[in-house]
Amino acid sequence: MSILNSYLQKEQQLKQLQEELDKLKNDERLKTELDFKSHLETLMREFDKSAADVIKLLDPTQDADKTSSSAKSTGRAKRKLKIYKNPNTGEVVETRGGNQKTLKAWKEEHGAETVEGWLVRTED
Repeated sequence: MSILNSYLQKEQQLKQLQEELDKLKNDERLKTELDFKSHLETLMREFDKSAADVIKLLDPTQDADKTSSSAKSTGRAKRKLKIYKNPNTGEVVETRGGNQKTLKAWKEEHGAETVEGWLVRTED
């Protein structure tokens, strides 16, 4: 494409964008939103508040959502700690999953249902 064609194309795009901008300038919804924004910014300066302060004031749950999501980096809840005690040996196993070596050996030897009966307590 020649530079002249490129220039003419850009000029046409500029004309279309200018027409769209003129339509927006006459839109009452835009005027209302700009007026609201102006008043809000004036109030924020008057009371020395930031946008984050206003958001926190209007939606206090949003701040709580951020802290809870940052605590869960993997996106899933932390598993509960399960404490098992073997009544035959007195050995205690603490685990957050079922893939613990000693627990698996107990389940193979005594059966999963029996070992689940050895559950002493569950903690968060």
